[in-house]
Amino acid sequence: MAYKERRIPFADTFNALLHWREKHVKEKSFVVVLSVLVGALGGCAALLLKWMIHVISGFLTSGFVVSGGNFLYIVFPAVGVLLVLLYVKYGVRDNISHGVTRVLYALSQNKSRLKRHNMYTSLCASSVTIGFGGSVGAEGPIVMTGAAIGSNVGQLFKMSPRVLMILVGCGAAAGIAGIFKAPIAGMLFTLEVLMIDLTTVSVMPLLLASITGATIAYCASGYEAEFFFMQSEPFVTSRIPYVVCLGVFCGLVSLYFTRALNMMENMFRRIHNVWYRYLIGASIMAALIFLFPPLYGEGYEAIVSLLSGNTEAILDGSIFYSDRNSTMFILAFVAALTVTKAFATSATNGAGGVGGTFAPSLFVGCMAGFFFALAANSILGLDLSVKNFALMGMAGVMAGVMHAPLMGMFLTAELTGGYELFLPLLIVSALSYLTIRFFEPYSIYAMRLAQRGELLTHHKDKAVLTLLKLDNVIETNFHTIAPDKDLMEMVKVISLSSRNLFPVVDNDGKLLGVVQLDDIRNIMFRPDLYRKMHVQTFMSSPPAVLRQADNMEHVMKIFDRTGAWNLPVVDDDGRYVGFVSKSKIFNSYRRVLRHYSED
Repeated sequence: MAYKERRIPFADTFNALLHWREKHVKEKSFVVVLSVLVGALGGCAALLLKWMIHVISGFLTSGFVVSGGNFLYIVFPAVGVLLVLLYVKYGVRDNISHGVTRVLYALSQNKSRLKRHNMYTSLCASSVTIGFGGSVGAEGPIVMTGAAIGSNVGQLFKMSPRVLMILVGCGAAAGIAGIFKAPIAGMLFTLEVLMIDLTTVSVMPLLLASITGATIAYCASGYEAEFFFMQSEPFVTSRIPYVVCLGVFCGLVSLYFTRALNMMENMFRRIHNVWYRYLIGASIMAALIFLFPPLYGEGYEAIVSLLSGNTEAILDGSIFYSDRNSTMFILAFVAALTVTKAFATSATNGAGGVGGTFAPSLFVGCMAGFFFALAANSILGLDLSVKNFALMGMAGVMAGVMHAPLMGMFLTAELTGGYELFLPLLIVSALSYLTIRFFEPYSIYAMRLAQRGELLTHHKDKAVLTLLKLDNVIETNFHTIAPDKDLMEMVKVISLSSRNLFPVVDNDGKLLGVVQLDDIRNIMFRPDLYRKMHVQTFMSSPPAVLRQADNMEHVMKIFDRTGAWNLPVVDDDGRYVGFVSKSKIFNSYRRVLRHYSED
């Protein structure tokens, strides 16, 4: 009892504070305050994640030799993934992989609500996965962590789903801005990847959260760009045709990367035994990392080596170290890195690790751009800047994989300080995006949700239909009747009902057909037929039958195809549930549209 007595005053005080806020502080003003709070917490979470990865990785690899292979590349990543697998299976007991996809699902299907444990579990799991050498990135987990912070702060202050959506975006933007020191890219991430609309209500909170997260990163680690890049070779307009070719090349590399990840993920999904998945995934990951050490962890050291012109360093710690002076071998090695990164990343996650595809796409982009320039120079005798093209490749593959050309361009510029290459970055990002759009209409994060009709997009009509749920528009005040009842029983049911539509069901509740009042109006006042005619003789089949699991976009397509105004709904076993009317959907559609578009 004493414990409860200490808790009640705090709860009362907090509720009184909420009541005072509702009376004296407008929601739009309060959202701005919360966005700064969420931005600060998201920025701190990003710093903590980077620090944890750096400490773990630095401790484990401090004794590695540079001039030869290191067999601990086989051991450390496998051990790290095993620790995370045990932590998730027995500690978290929830699926915390695919962070960005889960944030998209929460926005589309769960009223922007994320669980409390998501504020720290992804952070802990990914720091061990990456710190021990898992070939994934920290950005997906920090998006999940930041979004969960925004969601739970909003829930704490009892904000509406519309505001929760903005705060989820604020947390994700702050996480990206904090981990990359890239405030513009953080904001663009929420617009292009999470597909939150940029309105007068959302623009200021998103901007403030992103700036706050980046400011915390700047204060903690200085104003230097995340990757060192000095443009020693100026870009000239005569290189534009090669930049155009690089854009298309990056789009094709993005397509390969996306489909390789999906293929491997589908393979691991078919393996139901978690320990078999671990053994297969850890074996693939460890073998690839041992052969190609730049795959270890996020791979940022390899990116820095190529951007700084220290090309030979990419073979440090490798069994191929002695070939570091061979241009053709380096070309082949970089090509192998570009091809195998997708397999190493999917094997890490498939084995039980937790990480994202942000860093892998930057890594693949850098390798692809470097390979393109070095191959052109070696084969065609050109004099392209491999550093510049490596930088452009980062923007191109990021734009293609994420379906986010603006974010890819600004993120690369902010990461490296390469603003002087703004025009070629823009060209490569745009062309890469356009190329992959011919083959994949959705990003690597959104494609599975889109296939299930659960994706919230900038398309207002589709977005509102995604937010609507069939269960919320089902009407159940229809009187049912059995097929063996006679016309007299039918007339009695009609007299008790305010509807002109009657579902016919059997003893198990399965829908057999419907009776429409207009179809029996000419016989319902003929007593001589009351005992002669039965329901099964005058019932009819509905123009279509809906399933409870159908999404609203599919439901509206069926309404349009049939021209019906009312359609029955059944469960998976065919049992009658209720009816859905087009007018009820339209009313709900207008209500949701007003609620989420309030500006």
